Amino acid sequence: MKHTYTITGMTGDNCRDKVENVLNTIEGVSAVVTLNPPEAMITMTKHIPGETLQAALASIGNYKIVMNAPANNSEIPLVKKQDERNKAIYYCPMHCEGDKTYDKPGNCPVCGMNLLKQESLKSPELQYTCPMHPEIVRSEPGSCPICGMELVSIHANAKEEEHTYRQLLQKFKIAVIFTAPIFLIAMSEMIPNNPLFNWMGLKYWNWVQLLLSLPVIFYATWMFFQRAWQSVSTWHLNMFTLIGIGAGVAWLFSVFVLFFPSIFPDQFKTHHGTVYVYFEAATVILTLVLLGQLLEAKAHGKTNTAIKELMKLAPNQATKVVDNEEHLVTIDTIQKGDVLRVKPGEKIPVDGRIRTGEALIDESMISGEPIPVEKKVNDPVSSGTINGNKTFTMIAEKVGAETLLSQIIEMVNSASRSRAPIQKLADRISGYFVPVVILIAIATFVVWALYGPEPSYIYAFVNAISVLIIACPCALGLATPMSVMVGVGKGAQSGILIKNAASLERMNVINVLLIDKTGTVTEGKPSVENVISIHPHYTPDEVLQKIIALNSSSEHPLAQATMQYGKDRGIQISPVSSFEAITGKGVIAILKGEKIGLGNAQLMQQLAVHIPSETEEQVKSIQRHGKTVSYLCIEKTLIGFVVISDKIKVSSKVAIHKLQTEGLQVVMLTGDNEETAKAVSEVLNLDGFKAQMLPEDKLNEIKRLQAEGRKVAMAGDGINDAPALSQADIGLAMGTGTDVAIESADITLVKGDLQGISKARLLSQQVMKNIKGNLFFALAYNVLGIPIAAGLLYPFFGILLSPMIAALAMSFSSVSVILNSLRLRAIELN
Repeated sequence: MKHTYTITGMTGDNCRDKVENVLNTIEGVSAVVTLNPPEAMITMTKHIPGETLQAALASIGNYKIVMNAPANNSEIPLVKKQDERNKAIYYCPMHCEGDKTYDKPGNCPVCGMNLLKQESLKSPELQYTCPMHPEIVRSEPGSCPICGMELVSIHANAKEEEHTYRQLLQKFKIAVIFTAPIFLIAMSEMIPNNPLFNWMGLKYWNWVQLLLSLPVIFYATWMFFQRAWQSVSTWHLNMFTLIGIGAGVAWLFSVFVLFFPSIFPDQFKTHHGTVYVYFEAATVILTLVLLGQLLEAKAHGKTNTAIKELMKLAPNQATKVVDNEEHLVTIDTIQKGDVLRVKPGEKIPVDGRIRTGEALIDESMISGEPIPVEKKVNDPVSSGTINGNKTFTMIAEKVGAETLLSQIIEMVNSASRSRAPIQKLADRISGYFVPVVILIAIATFVVWALYGPEPSYIYAFVNAISVLIIACPCALGLATPMSVMVGVGKGAQSGILIKNAASLERMNVINVLLIDKTGTVTEGKPSVENVISIHPHYTPDEVLQKIIALNSSSEHPLAQATMQYGKDRGIQISPVSSFEAITGKGVIAILKGEKIGLGNAQLMQQLAVHIPSETEEQVKSIQRHGKTVSYLCIEKTLIGFVVISDKIKVSSKVAIHKLQTEGLQVVMLTGDNEETAKAVSEVLNLDGFKAQMLPEDKLNEIKRLQAEGRKVAMAGDGINDAPALSQADIGLAMGTGTDVAIESADITLVKGDLQGISKARLLSQQVMKNIKGNLFFALAYNVLGIPIAAGLLYPFFGILLSPMIAALAMSFSSVSVILNSLRLRAIELN
């Protein structure tokens, strides 16, 4: 069971971490806490009183926890729900405040980075343009008024995706136009018989530099100073704090000496008698930082390529069939129950089932498998998959945010914004980083001013600025979220849906894999082989009729198999009353005044039904072949049983062998009987199995293994697997299973294939390796760069680092982290 609670008293990430940690110490609780909104999503294996949760929080501070009332969706106007779904969401790429999002663009209040827009499956307004004359834009299809070509549809929000990049590019161009002459003027002093001095003296050229610097400072790069001021006023010190101090001090110092040159001693003056100015240092530094931001904006666009590719899968139009007439409609207008026609080569618009016809569907974009899947009448089809060369009609069953494609995109978005546990290391380092760098810069100034060569104060000033500029906490902050974003996207393209970054990290350390049988190692498409009567007063058809009557109220896969079997034989369904499903055992009900039961031997024992020894031997013989048997009883008399087979997936044996060679112990936990479980275990060569496991038994087995220090993954697909999936270190749900299992799991394998576990492990290993590489690069860069900027090499080699070179290095450090993260897109998940 899962509940949402509101928590009051949290003021920042430290509070959030404390609250999350203490809630997760409560037995049977798995909690994820967010700051905005201040909520806890708590999954419980059993009911936990609110007083218990409150007592735990009270032990660590003045926090209050209250369960949210369930939302009454029926009271929410449809228009309002549509507006909420279409509302733009923005987030910080460094996830400074966890998964906090914003409803409008701007800068992160903590780190100052540009907020990024989250991709959503909102259908864009349809507009049309001419391929040869893009300035022609119309709201309806037609022909171009200039050349007569047919207009083609475009996405109205295509320009919005590039807005940040184009805005930065425009400012960068302005910065370069005005910075280049400042740089040339400053560097011309090194030219003998400087020709510029034939026009006017250095004093006046300094005033020209001031004028040229104004558009750079107050337009092109003014945002950096705004972010620096915000960081100081909120005391969220970040890279813009250092840039603002370094470049701002250099520029203000230069302005001050222009107006008051006489108050400075000769040590600050050039051989021309003017005081040294640093307009070129300030403007070049800021321009290079702007270049870094520009490159980051371009690179950021590539980190969520996977989401964008998923977005492209969603068509914005569909063909609706009404009274045998076809109408072209937008996706947003489709409702459940609508009949849609899908033509050859078209994308399937929403989730549903085939009504007439058949098709060969390319599902590779969702499952990651390249082989098209054959679909017939009543088979499910998913939004975004591509029809082959046949036409069919379908019934819309899930629309809008309910479709599989929408859920995949939402899961990928959510996981991309989540924080991996390893990020806490970077967070702790970043908390001390900026103050330490400022102290190092002050120490650098003091040491050079006291012990440096003449002009010592100039050396002190320049080196202190270099220290401030080269330090880059941005690279450190981006190290984890960039890898997570690309890795989660890569997983989605391969049919592996990861709920959060913590799951991606934990997958790397799993050493025991527990698997369910039905629907996990088997196809989950059971079929009835035989119905046998052992009572002289009942024929096999009469036994089948009672079985169908019972199963008509059940949604279990075995029940559906018997229903189909009865339907094929034209058996009529009789009504039952007092139906009850007994988890892990079977079902009971009242039929024509008699109590009947259908289930395993445990149910028969519970109902005090005697199983004759010859029948028991006959059943065991059947079970040894990996088949499932369900007994049928009336009151306390056994009258027959049904034999059901479920083929083992072809891929299961290969997948399990591969996992075992990777060092995993693979054990099957099933509710089926001992003989059937043993047969399946022998075919798959498992490391062990346990049969007749109830949901609580599976849960307790996971707890036992965890108590031994094992890291446990659980793979399942049924409602009865949900508690075990929640308890396991990693819950793996088959995408072909129930919504409850998928909701309880940490990772969903869309195709429902155990081979996806190997892919998930490889992805986890590669992402963690990439994160560690990013962290090493960011830390090593600063460990080496700051001492060099402070002048460590000068006494030995006479080398000093120019503030401008420091700015260039700083800008490219964060870009390098992003580019390293992008390498994850190239990995092969085989």
